Amino acid sequence: MPAAKKTSGTKKSSGTKKYGAKSQSKVERAMHERKEGTLRSGKSGKKVTSRKQAIAIGLSEARKEGAKVPKKKASKSSKSSKSSKS
Repeated sequence: MPAAKKTSGTKKSSGTKKYGAKSQSKVERAMHERKEGTLRSGKSGKKVTSRKQAIAIGLSEARKEGAKVPKKKASKSSKSSKSSKS
């Protein structure tokens, strides 16, 4: 059997941060509100209990204020539904 290559667990950083301080504080605030049970979602106003949803809310608020946040990834469902309609 061939010997497996060993790679170090460290990843090289490009030197720039992906998220700005403003976006970090927005996500931190959203997580804190979720923990307290006061975080509500958009139109429906339902209580948010999901950790991932709380992070998404914090990032979207940061985007609206112009903070440094990477672009949203394209969802798979929207791509497949567009191709199936044509």
